[in-house]
Amino acid sequence: MSILTEVNTTDTTLPTSTEQQSTNETKTTSEIKTTFTSEEIQQLLPHRYPFLLVDKIIDYVPGKLAIGVKNVTVNEPQFQGHFPGRPLMPGVLIVEAMAQVGGIVLKQLPGFEDGLFVFAGIDKVRFRRQVVPGDQLVMTVELLTVKQRRFGKMQARAEVDGQLAAEGELMFSLIN
Repeated sequence: MSILTEVNTTDTTLPTSTEQQSTNETKTTSEIKTTFTSEEIQQLLPHRYPFLLVDKIIDYVPGKLAIGVKNVTVNEPQFQGHFPGRPLMPGVLIVEAMAQVGGIVLKQLPGFEDGLFVFAGIDKVRFRRQVVPGDQLVMTVELLTVKQRRFGKMQARAEVDGQLAAEGELMFSLIN
């Protein structure tokens, strides 16, 4: 019955063929990019090895949030001294990784494409679980506010295997 209704509809915006429908869907989905590769992240962020701490963005909602992934490997330079025989990802690097995911959201806000954002504050950060080589850190960072087109505040969470590893509020300032 729904087929008959669709055939008898007067809506002229419906595609007339499968090929046309496919083309229309491609146009709609390609307008908003929701994932980013390492190379695309490097086009947005100024960070480079060994300080680029986001491997990929697996979800992005413009002006709202991004979800990024950091694959933690034993060959990273911080593990030589933190700690020999028991490598733990330093909390400050977990916070920095969350901030870089937040940078993906901020750098794509209208008018901020050429800006450089730096930390203006870090509040309510708590570490709930150790992060070790072999873990995959999944970070969700949501934009809370932008004030005076210069300051941003974000809520960040980092998880490993669905367990909360760290969370907190991150504040950013746009510098010239």
